[in-house]
Amino acid sequence: MSSPTALAPTFADLFGRAPEAAADAPGRVNLIGEHTDYNEGFVLPLAIPQRTRAELARREGNEVRAWSAQMAESHGGTASPEFYRLGEEAPGRGWLDYVQGITRVLAQAGHRLAGFDLRLDSAVPVGGGLSSSAALEIALLRALSALFALPLDEVEMARLGQRAENDFVGAPVGIMDQMAVSLAGVTTALFLDTRSLRYERVPLPEGAELAVVDSGLSHDHAQGEYRTRRRECEEAARLLGVRALRDIGVGARDLERVAALPPPLDRRARHVVTEDERVLAAVAAMRQGDLARLGELLDASHRSLRDDFEVSLPEIDLLVALARAEPGVHGARLTGGGFGGAIVLLADRGQAGRAGERAAAAYRQRTGNAGRVLVPAREG
Repeated sequence: MSSPTALAPTFADLFGRAPEAAADAPGRVNLIGEHTDYNEGFVLPLAIPQRTRAELARREGNEVRAWSAQMAESHGGTASPEFYRLGEEAPGRGWLDYVQGITRVLAQAGHRLAGFDLRLDSAVPVGGGLSSSAALEIALLRALSALFALPLDEVEMARLGQRAENDFVGAPVGIMDQMAVSLAGVTTALFLDTRSLRYERVPLPEGAELAVVDSGLSHDHAQGEYRTRRRECEEAARLLGVRALRDIGVGARDLERVAALPPPLDRRARHVVTEDERVLAAVAAMRQGDLARLGELLDASHRSLRDDFEVSLPEIDLLVALARAEPGVHGARLTGGGFGGAIVLLADRGQAGRAGERAAAAYRQRTGNAGRVLVPAREG
């Protein structure tokens, strides 16, 4: 899902009547705290302006008809709605698995649904590390909650969205994406403890501005490397005798234990342990309005993702370096699961967009990849 499709068929065009309920949800960018969520640690994401919209209407029986503007666009605008029956959800149908996963987990949680028609449209880029899947899940859950009067709050919807993605889609993601999509703001970060789900909204410093630059290299959380990193973290925690890497600190004794792990588990654990500390330090820097310190933490996070967690790519490293060299930029890092996707840069207010555009242009020239600024969105 890359852009809203103004000329796409409306709900009435597709299904012959007006929608009865509609809701939307944003994508998200993670300022800092990468691969810490499934290790029960700390994260600090924000929402982005791009959103996914779900429109619904009831239909008789237990059949679901679902249509995506972006999937239709990828087929020349001719795709017809997809069909499945409630209670007969079966994975392996691409984007429809996210819809099927939501209706499956709602039923498992005891919520009663009937058949419905669904139209989806989105401006959240797929594969850019900006949580297009979580935006779809939360938008759909909000619309279903309105249509069927389901007693769901934002935290419960986040839990259900994660469960759908883990258990049905088969992507072993943590809960950060769904919580951020549900609760973060565009200028207010969500400081989240992923173990307790306690959260606090922390505003960006007044003089700060973020840009998100897409590398043009797509990634997929359901694929192998992400799963491998998660297994490595679980094995490191087992060898250290703790429930999760969240339980290891950055004191000398703990870091000695981490260093004694066999490679590459030592590096994977070191990233997670130090990244948790960077999130806490980033929150303190934001509260103090210390952009220089916040930028240093973003830079350190990228080095750790590159060298210890090994989820960056040479093209991503180049894009980070180009962004970092721009005037007014305090720090930059890979954001999202890695192996492609986007970077986030921190700049002085009024300079982030221009810095991102210059970095993206230099990146395109050097690599031939379709790098582009996603946030802030260019006017016109």
